[in-house]
Amino acid sequence: MKVIKFEEFGGPEVLKWSDAEKPQPRSSEVLIEVKSSGVNYADTARREGQYVVPTALPYVPGSEVAGVIVETGNDVRNFSKGQRVVALIESGGYSQYVAVDERVLTPVPDNVDFDQAVALPLQGLSAYHILKTMGRLAPGETVLIHAAAGGVGAIAVQLAKIFGASKIIATASTDEKLAHAKKMGATHVVNYSEDGWVEKVKEITEGKGVDVALEMVGGDVFNQTVKCLASFGRLVIFGAASGQQATFNPGQLMRKNQSVIGFFLPQIMRNPVLFQQSFKELLGYMASGQLTLTIGGSYPLEEAAQAHQMLQGRKTIGKLVLKP
Repeated sequence: MKVIKFEEFGGPEVLKWSDAEKPQPRSSEVLIEVKSSGVNYADTARREGQYVVPTALPYVPGSEVAGVIVETGNDVRNFSKGQRVVALIESGGYSQYVAVDERVLTPVPDNVDFDQAVALPLQGLSAYHILKTMGRLAPGETVLIHAAAGGVGAIAVQLAKIFGASKIIATASTDEKLAHAKKMGATHVVNYSEDGWVEKVKEITEGKGVDVALEMVGGDVFNQTVKCLASFGRLVIFGAASGQQATFNPGQLMRKNQSVIGFFLPQIMRNPVLFQQSFKELLGYMASGQLTLTIGGSYPLEEAAQAHQMLQGRKTIGKLVLKP
């Protein structure tokens, strides 16, 4: 089979179209013929050697796959050959086939296509738990969502509305992206590439600041976002897409009882109760039409490098997928 892998850290050019042995499923695993693979900032961080945990080389990126089961292990009981499924995995998703333990599989309804299905696990679960579990967003509170036209951001805007936020302030770097965030349900939009955006956020909140902020840009955007917090405000950091790690004085949080909270999805995945219940809720929001997933681009698997370039160049709206 074919895979995309890298044997050294670097830019998109280190991603190589390579041959690999088709995996054989173990007793509790199924073999999936991959129809769609999700592309995420975590993949680019892995490629650059900047991920939260070390990346052993060589490495096949990809943590989201959707496809059809073509083979099952002897002890698999809940899934069968020919079934449409989606899975969140540790790595290896940029492949034509993957072997996956049945415990991490979720059936894909017939009326949901594979691109839509693969857009939900990582970014949907991240948006859900950043807002609810870590950010503790309560009805009537205000929320600030950076990169609101991206995969996590667009879902977070919709979930914030579902969770009862009174004001949803979405930021992005272009008018087109701001318009998309507004379409997703943002009550206010701000261009954070322009000077004075912090003052605009404070004006929208009548000087109080926001109760919850979602931050994944890093660098100066992080420090500016801290200034946007209300008393008892919570800033949840879940990435550094700019490639710049922020530094700040923790003492500045004390005066207003503010918090900066880190988020890492694999920790959620290790808690079956948190994972299973939230995923069921997300599927329910999709089924009811409350949650819409935007596919921003579809690329052949061999063009993974181009997909990474588009993602890191902030030239996309919504989810990017690869098609093996």
